Amino acid sequence: MPAIPAPDLSARAAAATRQQQLTKPTGSLGKLEDIAITLASLQGREIPQPLRPAITVFAGDHGVCAEGVSAYPPEVTAAMVANFVHGGAAISVLARSNQARLEVVDAGVATDLSALPIVHGKVRAGSGNIRREPAMSAAECEAALQVGRMAARRAIADGASLLIAGDMGIGNTTPSAALICRLTGHSPEAIVGRGTGVGDTALAHKRQVVADALARVAADVNGLALLAELGGLEIAAMAGFYLEGAAQGVPLLLDGFISTAAALAAQAIAPDITPWLLASHCSQETGHALALAELGLTPLIDFGLRLGEGSGAALAIPLLQQAIALHAGMATFAEAGVAGKSEPA
Repeated sequence: MPAIPAPDLSARAAAATRQQQLTKPTGSLGKLEDIAITLASLQGREIPQPLRPAITVFAGDHGVCAEGVSAYPPEVTAAMVANFVHGGAAISVLARSNQARLEVVDAGVATDLSALPIVHGKVRAGSGNIRREPAMSAAECEAALQVGRMAARRAIADGASLLIAGDMGIGNTTPSAALICRLTGHSPEAIVGRGTGVGDTALAHKRQVVADALARVAADVNGLALLAELGGLEIAAMAGFYLEGAAQGVPLLLDGFISTAAALAAQAIAPDITPWLLASHCSQETGHALALAELGLTPLIDFGLRLGEGSGAALAIPLLQQAIALHAGMATFAEAGVAGKSEPA
């Protein structure tokens, strides 16, 4: 596994100094100042360059849908992949609006999608039912991680300087919740939510399914084994995407519940990934805030979203771009001939 570089602390210090010299009260731009300083450290320059975002949506189906954990049938996964291709999905619209590269990857959809113009990285046709069996074998998990790594390499080779992973997989909040429970230590009651909109009875059942899946897996398994036991093919691919992006020194903007589960899994495999993670938003899904807290991340926005696809991350791209623009374009007190803050006697 390639080593993950550390952020550039000298660039961070230089960016923080510049923020204190800009024609505004220190701290008056709030989180925008923090964003600019963080991106300076990740790009290794006092003034970060504008971002070139790339969004990759990973799709996969889940055997745990047989347990009745989703309000939608599994066939919706394939239908939504086609919708991405035809440009009608939310992430398709947001990618166009942000002039972001958009790629769709089949990591494990049960349906044959060979006729669609997407990246065909199917490891197997859907993951196992995590309530009763591993999601995938160790070899299949490694293959799914590699699907994500290759996607990151393609995006970076095309010039991406910000990576976003989106997800599509009916039932995928269940394995995501299981991963988050095990990796944060929280109970299913704290983490498991309604996903695509299940009712109270189905929610209680879904929490039991997650509890059963957790009980099936030994407490001392490592991050890679845990991902194979409780994850999903697209979740593993997202983790690989994050691991490769960090290894190549590219910031990673997380989306919602599923992408945060993938990030926690990636962190369990390679703890050095953490500084490369940025949180776009806090979703409406139960447990997302706790998962972000485990990563030490503060989300930029909270709009009550729970769509996935990378949509929340795409919405946050303009905030990152504006933070860079302000940091780069504002005059310093010296340049503007404006008196700086005078300390009281």
